[in-house]
Amino acid sequence: MTVSQGFLIPLIWLISNLGLSDKESIATNTSGSKAQSEILIDNLSEKHADLPSHAALDLALQGYEKLENELKKPILSVIDFSLPSTEKRLWIIDVAKQDILLRTVVSHGRNSGMLMAEKFSNIPESNQSSLGFYKTGETYQGKHGYSLRLDGLEKGINDQARNRAIVIHGADYAREEVAKMSGRLGRSLGCPAVPTELSREVIDLMKEGSLLFIYAPDQTYLSQIPLLQP
Repeated sequence: MTVSQGFLIPLIWLISNLGLSDKESIATNTSGSKAQSEILIDNLSEKHADLPSHAALDLALQGYEKLENELKKPILSVIDFSLPSTEKRLWIIDVAKQDILLRTVVSHGRNSGMLMAEKFSNIPESNQSSLGFYKTGETYQGKHGYSLRLDGLEKGINDQARNRAIVIHGADYAREEVAKMSGRLGRSLGCPAVPTELSREVIDLMKEGSLLFIYAPDQTYLSQIPLLQP
């Protein structure tokens, strides 16, 4: 009997005598982060019919797994700009409970596009949205009322968020009624604005140390994604 055979026999015995949950744990650990993200996606799919696109959610979960130890709460928010502004394209996900806490419409920057967000910038006064990963900061009272500061985590992609005053805030132009009347939401100066009546709930769920990922099928960004580089 070789050394490898001698190791394999007790390993097979161990696995055969484990409970189902233990086997699932081994499968998850040996198959890596991809398996963990797929498990979460499957669990969310069982509870909810509408999720972000698979590409958006998978990338968001990869970023969450990489930054999990630096976050203060197990909340992952995803904005999926592959969808038009008439659709609810912001999801707030409790990763620990594997459930969606809230879903709503969200605006994009006025120079990013009309119905769809198609152009993105990190440049001050561009009035465009910025893609990528953000860590949520502190709340404050500003010209839009109760608002939430964002810190862009990707150099050259969104790291000017603070300087640009890119924040989560409520806006009447970001309400579903506006989209029904005009065929699209109103647009911001680059901020992901949400309906006024939901803004406090959205901000309180996301504030102070959770992760936000803003996705679009933009090949310039997807070809690099600084946060996910080795």
